[in-house]
Amino acid sequence: MKADVTTREQDTFPKLARANAQQMPDRVAIREKDYGIWQSTTWGDYLAQARAIALGLASLGFRRGDKVAIVGDNRPQLYWAVLATQALGGVPVPLYQDSIEKEMEYIVDHAEARFAIVEDQEQVDKLLALRARCPRLETIVYDDPRGLRAYRDSCLLSLAELEEAGRKFEIGHPTYFDDEVARGHGEDVAIICYTSGTTGVPKGAMLSHRNLIVTALNAARAENLQADEEILSYLPMAWVGDHVFSYAQAILVAFAINCPESAATVLHDLREIGPTYFFAPPRIWESLLTTVMVRIEDCAWPKRKVVGFFLALAQDLERARLAGQRPSGWRRALYPLGRLLVYGPLRDNLGLRRVRRAYTAGEAIGPEIFVFFRGLGINVKQLYGMTEASVFVTIQRDGEVRLDSVGTPIEDVELKISPEGEVLYRSPGVFQGYFKNEEATRQVMLEGGWMRSGDAGFLDPAGHLKIIDRAKDVTRLAGGTIFAPKYVENKLKFSPYVKEAVCIGQDRPYVTALVNIDLTAVGNWAERRGIAYTSYTDLSQKPEIYELIQQEVERVNRSLLEDEVLKGAQIRKFLILHKELDPDDEEITRTRKVRRGYIGQKYAALIEALYGDRDRAQVEAKVTYEDGRTGTIRADVRIREVGAAQAVR
Repeated sequence: MKADVTTREQDTFPKLARANAQQMPDRVAIREKDYGIWQSTTWGDYLAQARAIALGLASLGFRRGDKVAIVGDNRPQLYWAVLATQALGGVPVPLYQDSIEKEMEYIVDHAEARFAIVEDQEQVDKLLALRARCPRLETIVYDDPRGLRAYRDSCLLSLAELEEAGRKFEIGHPTYFDDEVARGHGEDVAIICYTSGTTGVPKGAMLSHRNLIVTALNAARAENLQADEEILSYLPMAWVGDHVFSYAQAILVAFAINCPESAATVLHDLREIGPTYFFAPPRIWESLLTTVMVRIEDCAWPKRKVVGFFLALAQDLERARLAGQRPSGWRRALYPLGRLLVYGPLRDNLGLRRVRRAYTAGEAIGPEIFVFFRGLGINVKQLYGMTEASVFVTIQRDGEVRLDSVGTPIEDVELKISPEGEVLYRSPGVFQGYFKNEEATRQVMLEGGWMRSGDAGFLDPAGHLKIIDRAKDVTRLAGGTIFAPKYVENKLKFSPYVKEAVCIGQDRPYVTALVNIDLTAVGNWAERRGIAYTSYTDLSQKPEIYELIQQEVERVNRSLLEDEVLKGAQIRKFLILHKELDPDDEEITRTRKVRRGYIGQKYAALIEALYGDRDRAQVEAKVTYEDGRTGTIRADVRIREVGAAQAVR
């Protein structure tokens, strides 16, 4: 790992990548699986490709400060485009590849993007459709030419054509690339990452090279990252986490990143790569857990019982370890047998046997999910961060993992709690502000360099940060009981049958829940029992499915009895939504965070029915399809009442 990357000679990512290319030109920097074969690119090639793209942009009149929209799946060409843009003093603006046209239009227009470098025809079509309303967008460069042969728009250019133009430009300007790289400063804006927009339109967080370099390096040192790490780059490039792990830390530490063939092959590619360094938000861990549980349910009865026994054993042991207790002797004695028969094969099957450290962040993970994977022997840890902090604020250190905390601050980060209970932080990663939104910047930036996190939490005597929920979401029931919706929702989502849940209770007499079933897990469960269904809507309203989900709700209510503060926030009624919550319908963000305010408005009639005396409710909801068309789903939704769990005396 480089000793000092804050010197003038190494204060931007293009300078650091150039140093990698000079010092280790033949080391693998990035792999991509294409047509079933892993193709490798060295650090020497990484820089050469970025150089060609940068000079191609220069030939089109690219100016320092220009914005480049980057859209597509994780592809080497798009990471090279990020480096190329930064090399010329420009600012990459990555967008979520599954964004609908309206979402993409807002960001492209707001960011004032002159250029766009995209993956394929799908992204080209969206940008061509919105170009008339985004007058600053001049050129769209695409990588994959399939389906684009007949396109004649003058703004279109293939990546191969752009690189060829760059090579020609270099003949007359042999030092242009290096001269532009030398002009870069650590204080320059390195990227604009647009937030997910849970409470309104997305905001563009401006992060400098120094923000990202210092923070990413401090985290890498704290966790002892090595140049032989392998990471699977599968999360959206628009999400700041991918930018830090797959770009910033990869360049700083010089480890290899691996781009899966497609979103559909991620789990298969994960098994092939066997990463040593793995990050997944809670929704991915939930998905992995569902995969495990579905497979277990498909096993023969004896095998299912054996696996179930050893999984329960592992979780009991891990809970004891996390609580600082010494597990019983017979459990410790049986664990090696469980590792041989269950835990090792499961880690192999998931592709996580080689993992040295795995993280989860983005939102709170359910404690049951966390314990499950740690019980398998996977070193899963929580970190706490946000876009505006260049990701890292706290990390759980090895040997200091606790179930109820998100760790301690990384180097150079300071924490304090406001009188209102909000977590405040100060660090070298604090962003430069929101692009063209000074008012929003003033709302989060305080005097002395302190930042508001928006999260309610506290520091324990050992300095560990404990997050309760989003500060604005922690409320009370009508009777005064504290209500933290995310905490209850996470308990529900431990179930493989629950994909998403939204709990309601603020100023209400009791807590209710809107539930999304997991179609894969519940469909598998239904098929094994001969329950026929035609669609998600049909399956969700089957009486047998309500019985299944009621068992999960009752499990959550029993677990809440263990929490003296929240035991009065048990779920008393629930319904299963007739459709999945969808970012295209603005119900959740692209990072799958619930837009509570919007859901409260859209499903107001269902919510009121949950607090009435009816056992059914009619619902009509608008849905948006991938091609932008809209439709309407109508359903007769059941409402189920659940008795409160009582403490056993």
